[in-house]
Amino acid sequence: MKTPFVTLEQLQEITQKYPTPFHIYDEKGIRENARKLNKAFEWNKGFKEYFAVKATPNPYIINILKEEGCGVDCSSLTELMLAEALGYSGEGIMFSSNATPPEEFIKATELNSIINLDDYTHIDFLDKIVGIPETICCRFNPGGVFKTANGIMDNPGDAKYGFTKEQLIDGFIRLKEMGAKTFGIHSFLASNTASNEYYPALAAILFELAVELKEKTGVDIKFINLSGGVGIPYKPDEMENDIMEIGEGVRKAYEQILVPAGMGDVAIFTELGRYMLAPFGHLVATAVHEKHIYKEYIGLDACAVNLMRPAMYGAYHHITVMGKENEPYDHKYDITGSLCENNDKFAIDRMLPKIDIGDFVVIHDTGAHGFSMGYNYNGKLRSSELLLKEDGAVQLIRRAETPKDYFITFDFSDILKDAQ
Repeated sequence: MKTPFVTLEQLQEITQKYPTPFHIYDEKGIRENARKLNKAFEWNKGFKEYFAVKATPNPYIINILKEEGCGVDCSSLTELMLAEALGYSGEGIMFSSNATPPEEFIKATELNSIINLDDYTHIDFLDKIVGIPETICCRFNPGGVFKTANGIMDNPGDAKYGFTKEQLIDGFIRLKEMGAKTFGIHSFLASNTASNEYYPALAAILFELAVELKEKTGVDIKFINLSGGVGIPYKPDEMENDIMEIGEGVRKAYEQILVPAGMGDVAIFTELGRYMLAPFGHLVATAVHEKHIYKEYIGLDACAVNLMRPAMYGAYHHITVMGKENEPYDHKYDITGSLCENNDKFAIDRMLPKIDIGDFVVIHDTGAHGFSMGYNYNGKLRSSELLLKEDGAVQLIRRAETPKDYFITFDFSDILKDAQ
């Protein structure tokens, strides 16, 4: 079973000031995990983690990661603005976007970010807008189906991202002619992998590609970004990835492929979101209704606007009924929110202890792609975010939205003046 990082007693105290629903994050767990990642790749002098801002775009959380030596991976104008406000610039920012508007390339250039091009046509697009920078990265898509010894991981051939190999070779030649001096390679082939083989297998593909690109284009490849894809065990019985073993697997591929090719100074970057933060966030809600018809339902004061992964993907998130961890799991429930959509369910046919009105329900592994994927359907308002600090104190790091926030984009008009 999964154990929450907060206790019932802590929640009873927290909710005296901050009512549910809310997302809460574990500072101690975040820091320890970041240090473990850096330890796993300390063999590479240039190693840097570029945290995927889209996973958890909260400045308090990102500042924790910044203190642990992490850069940021941004994919939009507002994420770049957030990074700038936190003091990031230059090689501290990797800008990876797709179907990129001009203003985003302009802002990335102003910040001297490392620009990671998603498509061959973006070369001329970037050149026309701001010119080609001296350091440039390109995203690779090998196509087809990506497999390891554990079977099929994902299907890159269906993904909208990246250059083909032929485009990458030609693109590097063109970029060099246009003034680029140092190059990087980026690729993402599978999501949320529960395998210590994924990163080493991806690394071997990119290392071999780097050697081929150097031979065919003569460019100076300075870094290889392994992107994300290292998963977490959402279910209690799933295997937890061993980041030390993963780092060692990448090291072996590095020494077997890059070092003999005279490329032993290439830096390794990662771009992890889920692995960095998901286990260190909970969505905390209260049971507010029960319903007995053809099935048994428990209605929470949270809904899919607070965590849309179950509704969007059918994703499993473990649930703990606080204070009842040792009681029999002998009740079958659908755990729902209040949206006018039948997929607004955090769990379906889930065996849990008997839930009473007023019980606190902790939904696990929401630290990444949880709050950040929220929305305002049905006029629902996004919740607050809290930080459980290392000393046990709780800090508000984002207030809950109010109706005024919901109506704010009508401030140009008097039509809803009474609602504002």
